Amino acid sequence: MAKKSRLNKELGLFDVFAISTGAMFSSGFFLLPGLASQYTGPSVFLAYLVSGVLILPAMFSIAEISTALPRSGGAYFFLDRSLGPLLGTIGGLGTYFALMFKTAFAIIGIGAYASFFWEVPVKTIAIMGTLFFMVLNLFGAKKTSGLQNFFVSFLLVVLGTFIIDGLYNIFFTDRIDVPKANEHFRPFFTNGFEGMIITAGFVFVSYLGLTQIASVAEEIKKPERNIPLGMLLSLAVTGLVYFLGVFVMVAVIEPSEFGNDLAPAATAVKKIFNWMPGDLGAYLMTGAAMAAFASTGNAGLLSSSRYPFAMGRDKLFPENFSKVGKKGTPVQAILLTTSFILLFILVLSEEGIAKLASTFQLLIFMFINFSVIVFRNSKIESYDPGYHSPLYPYMQVAGIIISLVLIAYMGWMSILFTAAIVLVGVLWYKYYARFRVQREGAIFHWFALLGKYQYAELENEFLSIIKEKGLRQGDPFDETITRARITFNEKETDFPQLLNYVSGIFSAEMHVKKEELIKEFLTVSAIEPALVIPEVSILFAKKEGIDHPSLHIVLSEKGIGKSVEKNGISSEDYIRVFFFLVNPSKEPRQQLRMLSRLIDIIERDNFINEILGMKSQRKIKEYLLHNERYITIQLLPGTVQAEMIDKQLKEIKFPSEVLVALVERESATFAPNGNTRLLENDILTVIGEPKSISQLYNRFMNV
Repeated sequence: MAKKSRLNKELGLFDVFAISTGAMFSSGFFLLPGLASQYTGPSVFLAYLVSGVLILPAMFSIAEISTALPRSGGAYFFLDRSLGPLLGTIGGLGTYFALMFKTAFAIIGIGAYASFFWEVPVKTIAIMGTLFFMVLNLFGAKKTSGLQNFFVSFLLVVLGTFIIDGLYNIFFTDRIDVPKANEHFRPFFTNGFEGMIITAGFVFVSYLGLTQIASVAEEIKKPERNIPLGMLLSLAVTGLVYFLGVFVMVAVIEPSEFGNDLAPAATAVKKIFNWMPGDLGAYLMTGAAMAAFASTGNAGLLSSSRYPFAMGRDKLFPENFSKVGKKGTPVQAILLTTSFILLFILVLSEEGIAKLASTFQLLIFMFINFSVIVFRNSKIESYDPGYHSPLYPYMQVAGIIISLVLIAYMGWMSILFTAAIVLVGVLWYKYYARFRVQREGAIFHWFALLGKYQYAELENEFLSIIKEKGLRQGDPFDETITRARITFNEKETDFPQLLNYVSGIFSAEMHVKKEELIKEFLTVSAIEPALVIPEVSILFAKKEGIDHPSLHIVLSEKGIGKSVEKNGISSEDYIRVFFFLVNPSKEPRQQLRMLSRLIDIIERDNFINEILGMKSQRKIKEYLLHNERYITIQLLPGTVQAEMIDKQLKEIKFPSEVLVALVERESATFAPNGNTRLLENDILTVIGEPKSISQLYNRFMNV
């Protein structure tokens, strides 16, 4: 991917938690509880818990795909790469507008709550808030998430105080004026099971912020850890706050008032925080409500702006929207999104649009659950999620059924609105995108198992994403490099002779048949085009019965002729650097991650000349290792490191998590063991975790 269209990875675990949590605490807590109680009565607090459980399949599916394909665009990108660009266009446009509707109404909420205490025009405040969030977004996701973190922290403190104080007074004191609080819970279910399901669907919108993380996945550091963990923490905290907070509201507000209360949190806080002077309690909850709406608006602008960015990058939108500014943000996509939100603020007033938008989101959740099934059945090796959805495929099937049931309860207006968005998406794809895009989804790979067509470039794109994600913790890349055999080929050799020679060495070391290795090395896979680099050849094989990867590197100044093929075109290239990699067959995706790391190294500037200019195996291996993960120490007399001379390795105290991988002695390089005695002028290559390597540097080099 071109650097001009690549976003900075700036968001950590708390940022993920804050974006997700902040996007949920607005109408769900401060507006909907009273209205939702009309369908099920005092059991409304339980409906929030049910709704949180119902969103679990979609959350697990989004977490899996996000860790495999951390790309901006969220639902759009998932659907495009799984079900094809038509559904990607529908999902992208629909989710984009649904998010903008929700964002616009959240920002209007800031002005609405401000108007409770101050004489201010609601829409003027909303417009000013939108422009403020736009400026923050233009300066980068980290700046945006910094404000988001503040909003969420403030919210959790206020809501936590509200819940703890409320529960304490309900169960342990008579201070609040609710002498018959238990009567508020009778009858518990006013409309039976149907009422509970309708209510769960009605408040389902309260959890939609949970999925906004997918649209900023490309900007998250360590996505394979931070995305699923951040989403789980967010759901747990939000679900608990909804459940307990709405329980407190039901307990302290008269049922006859609760059903028509558009600000139940403010009403409840007047009863609970009556120990505060004047209207301080109400001001505090109003401040929390404004922070909630602001965090939803802020997170909404951040995540929704990534949809035109991602679609522009894929040519489903004009390509200008895929450009990144000096601050690493998609400037034109942010400006377009801001313009739409301002338009909605000015012309829309019915809050029911949130219900319409949530119906379309349910449709998207259904498709995303199906996408996990498609990806797994497509057998694309480079689909490499760091997190796997539990209970597959039952979790995904349950998610599809849940979406269909909740959509049915949303009513005909919502269904017609969703159908209208689908129609717009189909027309946009037919008359704009279809002629610009030549791409199909992973579903064609599934069809390919039945002898149908598949889109080969998908493997290459997923491989490039693996390269960007980097190695996973535990991948033995460094150990494989240190153990690698290096051959300097200086005689006339053709490719079949070289292949026979290298396969023979692997065969003797691994006790496998040479003929099987040769066949594996020559087998053309779907990722082969991504491995075609001038003057370099990467050949790989998978074998059962071996317990670790092995690498053989062959360097040839003159070059060895070998046929190559890319994009259906065959040619002859003189290869000067060969990499032969053999992995255990049980770890196919680990092999892909290691191949991706090799490609990353090969793509360094002047790679060929630099590696061919090295005549020492130690220097070649150090060149191939991560810079921050190794250090070279030469045992020279009169230096600090001289203390290691004439000692066995096991006698020397090194920091934890390091390994003396190589010793170069008089131009010979070997892997030492604990009994190896170190001599004067030995050169040690030590690998390990960056923190421990830094300690070694300060101890031996920075003196």
